Amino acid sequence: MITFIASILLLIVGYFTYGRFVERVFVTDRKRRTPAFTMRDDIDYVPMNTTRNSLIQLLNIAGVGPIFGPILGALYGPVAFVWIVVGCIFAGAVHDYLTGMISIRNHGAHLPQLAGKFLGKVMKHVVNGFAILLLLLVGTVFVTSPATLLANMTSLTLPLIIGLIFVYYLVATLLPIDKVIGRVYPYFGALLLFSAAGIGIGLIVTGAPIPELTFDNLHPEGAPIFPLLFLTISCGALSGFHATQTPIISRTTENESCGRKIFYGMMITEGVIAMIWAAAAMSLFHGEQSLASVLAAGGPAAVVSEVSVSMLGAIGGTLAVLGVIVLPITSGDTAFRSARMIIADYLKVDQKPILKRLLVAAPLFVLSAALTQIDFTLLWRYFSWANQTTAVIALWVATMYLVLSRKPHLITSLPATFMTMATFTYIVWEPNMGLGQSMPISMAVAAVGTLLCIALFMKRVRRLSGGIFAVDEPAEVLDSSAAGELAAAR
Repeated sequence: MITFIASILLLIVGYFTYGRFVERVFVTDRKRRTPAFTMRDDIDYVPMNTTRNSLIQLLNIAGVGPIFGPILGALYGPVAFVWIVVGCIFAGAVHDYLTGMISIRNHGAHLPQLAGKFLGKVMKHVVNGFAILLLLLVGTVFVTSPATLLANMTSLTLPLIIGLIFVYYLVATLLPIDKVIGRVYPYFGALLLFSAAGIGIGLIVTGAPIPELTFDNLHPEGAPIFPLLFLTISCGALSGFHATQTPIISRTTENESCGRKIFYGMMITEGVIAMIWAAAAMSLFHGEQSLASVLAAGGPAAVVSEVSVSMLGAIGGTLAVLGVIVLPITSGDTAFRSARMIIADYLKVDQKPILKRLLVAAPLFVLSAALTQIDFTLLWRYFSWANQTTAVIALWVATMYLVLSRKPHLITSLPATFMTMATFTYIVWEPNMGLGQSMPISMAVAAVGTLLCIALFMKRVRRLSGGIFAVDEPAEVLDSSAAGELAAAR
């Protein structure tokens, strides 16, 4: 268990070291008033304390991704641990932190608005469509997966459970964020943490035979590590879906100094969850009952159920499965909420009247209900590619922000370049949804595409550097007495 335990420790150390370094690169301003106060509407812009924001952020970003993704990634063997640790510390947490903080500096703007400002108007329209597609896929995947788990545990039919989840999603999407999400998430968070901690402690107490580090590809079908591993394990290492979720919390954050705990810290927590489930999948399925055979028979949901019951018994296992069910539901509701906000911002629709919120949200639920009829595996493939492509865009936005701010940009430009190459390679190589080309051709095309993206980025840098460009929108500054009152309230 050396690799497993060392990986968990590295994630924790990464928060206190690299997380602090990234925070210093950004340079937080404790006196700057956040959008939660300057744009307060008591619907989406509502001040909430750091603990509540952190729990909501964790549940927003931790859908089935840090469980189902690592379970599928475990087919590759312990090399999956490397991507979870390195990806989470140096890419995913940086991605989440800077997306959240740049959003705070720009009135709580969502990714399409930020892409339009930093990468150009064309990118605003492209990212807007891409973000809506991603959120629809997320909302749909995060309906079908918990519904399947609940159907296996109860006598309720799958269509009925899907309908009930959609009803909850509609309520959570329309009501002010502090009325439903802000109140129920702390309880959901406790269930989530029990689930992950129970499995993790169970692995250690039972001395589960978790394989040690090897860079060999152990995938039974010989699927290539690059680029597949980096798209299969997304939410546990790097996820563009998070770029659609962090602006929800950037609109409720009380002070910029809270950002590292809320954005960087919760991504590290998600990485720990991903490590636990990847280790459990590698440990408990071997010999005749291989991980591949269990996945083929029942998908990742079957692995979750069997791991939970075998590690924690019938009652504890049921609670653990409920914790896993909570994850996608609490990401699905904010996926639709985020989609509503993005569309409303794009079309400039006032969201104070609930009828206007309903008019924006209703078509999303109709489309998602239709998508639930599509095979989960196919949905996951499209979700994985759309997810990581969105992450690439968010990383380039953050890079542009740092470059124009004259701050060190390698913390984002390096992961942005790597993931640009990975996503291009995947879409050219993938035989079912991509172009189906050979790996050498795919990598060559991807290299050209990556270089083209870098060239366009540099062209944009030269254009924006030639004039007056404000990376941060104007905001009020707290005087010393107001800052003291806020600190006392917190």
